[in-house]
Amino acid sequence: MPTVIFPSPIFGPVHSRRLGVSLGINLLPSDGKVCSFDCIYCECGVNAERRPNQPLPTREEVRTELEKKLKDMQVNGPSPDVLTFAGNGEPTAHPHFPEIIDDTIELRNRYFPKAKVSVLSNSTFINRPKVFEALMKVDNNILKLDTVSVDYIKMVDRPNGNYDLDAIIDRLKAFKGHVIIQTMFMKGTCYGEDVNNTGDEYVLPWLEVVKSIAPSQVMIYTIDRATPDKYLVKATRLELNRILDLLKSNGISATASY
Repeated sequence: MPTVIFPSPIFGPVHSRRLGVSLGINLLPSDGKVCSFDCIYCECGVNAERRPNQPLPTREEVRTELEKKLKDMQVNGPSPDVLTFAGNGEPTAHPHFPEIIDDTIELRNRYFPKAKVSVLSNSTFINRPKVFEALMKVDNNILKLDTVSVDYIKMVDRPNGNYDLDAIIDRLKAFKGHVIIQTMFMKGTCYGEDVNNTGDEYVLPWLEVVKSIAPSQVMIYTIDRATPDKYLVKATRLELNRILDLLKSNGISATASY
């Protein structure tokens, strides 16, 4: 099974299709995956086969290693476009995520004030007030909404425990535009089930919900790296462009990564 497990707590910089030169901040162990989703397309693999043995990095470790790396980048380059919370699972699951966001903004302001702070999240913990408040502070609050079909979410995103889609949508609306919606479009099959979400059956209801959320931007994308399930297929440029045109025709700023 092809998987990518990232170093912790700092990795990169890497070139992101969506964000540019990105310095990664991984709040999860470096030897496995910790996530409230178990997406069939996750580049880190499936949860059951990536159980970590190491602990989460502490707030102090994250701050120390981030400052060390930013100092090095000041001297040796490159200058980061973004400091991105991503890595081996869901970053907002870290118990000190809000405090680490404060530390990161402080260090960003000191070393690379033009860089953006970005969070890539699956939205499962935005009901926590302190997580919500922390996400309101970052420049790019990028939250996942792959579909508005509960059955599809259970099949593809595979949330652990209870997942209340209506409550998630209500919290996305509560950001009052300070949110970027990210959505994965793909085709193929998983355990013999069709996972194509590029057709109107999925796109049009999703579009109506996106309009009600009124995000600052929507990022649509497709598979870029090897996935745990070998029967998944990239959405085509034509398919993504059709969805992009639908978003833009409804007055929504949007980008596509092919």
